[in-house]
Amino acid sequence: MKRIFIDEAKCDGCKNCVLACMQAHRKDGGSIYDLDLTNPENESRNHIVMKGNGHYAPIFCRHCDQPECVMSCMSGALVKDEASGHVYYDEKKCGSCFMCVMNCPYGVLKADTTTKTSVIKCDFCFDHGSEPSCVKACPTKAIYVKEVE
Repeated sequence: MKRIFIDEAKCDGCKNCVLACMQAHRKDGGSIYDLDLTNPENESRNHIVMKGNGHYAPIFCRHCDQPECVMSCMSGALVKDEASGHVYYDEKKCGSCFMCVMNCPYGVLKADTTTKTSVIKCDFCFDHGSEPSCVKACPTKAIYVKEVE
């Protein structure tokens, strides 16, 4: 199983990972050069926070071994795929209770900005190739994928 890991010491706050996520999930196609950063439809599934003293912390879904989001989801919209180890979200099943948002220990999941009826969550870029877009875009390798058992 592959997981995303973070090395905060390497993060310089460039936000390339955020832009790559927005680009990978945009619905209108196009290139990074015409990506509308103000369009809530292009919302990123990760973010960077400043911790102080110039230190940054990338906030990403960990696709946990025992995901609190899945365990608290009453509608079955969040499921852990046992083969890949990734947590996937089915918007059609979501009841918009946001228990998953409240129970994520990393503060990653959030309600979508536009409708406030669905959850924005990392999907490990499952339909964009072998490596998540955020990982490919990180120039310092602060975000990386590692095989785990």
